[in-house]
Amino acid sequence: MIELLAPAGNLEMAAEVTRAGANAIYVGPRGWSRRRDTFEMEDGAVREAIRVAHDGGAKLRVACNTHMQSKEIPALLSRMERFVMDGVDGAIMADIGAIAAVHRRFPELPLHASIGANILNDADVAFYREIGVCQVVADTKLTLRELTSRKAQLDVGIEILIHANACYTYLGKCWMSPYYRLERTIDEAGKDLFKGSPNRGGLDYRVCLEAWQLYSGDIKREDRVALRNEAFFLLEDIPHLIDLGVRCLKIQGREYTTALVGNIVRFYRELLDAYVANTPGEPFDLNSWKARSAVIEAERDRQRHAGTLALLAEAKLPVTAQPA
Repeated sequence: MIELLAPAGNLEMAAEVTRAGANAIYVGPRGWSRRRDTFEMEDGAVREAIRVAHDGGAKLRVACNTHMQSKEIPALLSRMERFVMDGVDGAIMADIGAIAAVHRRFPELPLHASIGANILNDADVAFYREIGVCQVVADTKLTLRELTSRKAQLDVGIEILIHANACYTYLGKCWMSPYYRLERTIDEAGKDLFKGSPNRGGLDYRVCLEAWQLYSGDIKREDRVALRNEAFFLLEDIPHLIDLGVRCLKIQGREYTTALVGNIVRFYRELLDAYVANTPGEPFDLNSWKARSAVIEAERDRQRHAGTLALLAEAKLPVTAQPA
């Protein structure tokens, strides 16, 4: 059965997406995932989220998908030991060294390579498989034909983003966010956090969506340069992905409201169930689903636009005194 993987930025969202039909949930431990700390969880909340998910028949994974310094690896392993003891079902990671270290310490823990690993070809997949990864998130640039090849040739699960955003560079590895502002802080456990760099445990200011212009010296070449970062909501590809045998369909969106994320999960749950129940070989009408998705997308776009404006405004605030 194909797995529907949903986000949870808080306990309320974890409960809602479980009720809405998610087979699995992912959460971000505070300081170790690519979101503002508002949408991450302290260890006690992660433990409670595991219980909520398991009580509802779902799995729970922790997203520890930042890139780490050597001195942070012991703290990561200590944190992961706590999650394993609490019954976590897997981890989503991007840092190569951290993945290898976690696999050596916890060889039975399922590890998924995040979109931030930027896996583009079969050699990438084979490498991550060697260091302990059992499932990879396919880059949004890959075609269905490439995914077919990957599934046929490699012993690894394929995870597809069905609700996320595209990036003009590599999704999950943003180097542009700190353009205006990079603020270093240290949490109570001694971990470095960099507001402005999602790669290092901070928030993404989405500065790529600023009104950029292109100059050559003093000569303006373009009044408006659009750097691609639009949100998408897959619909017509869903039947093809199910037929292809993709293992997991992933929804991003910890930063949205609980009500919106619940509606997104419920929509995809009902769509998947309807397609699976459809008589093989018979046409599957997507028209009614398009009308429903349009309503959800409109609310998603409204929330995303408001969030982007707030982030861009925050990005231009003065940086406070930095720790030594």
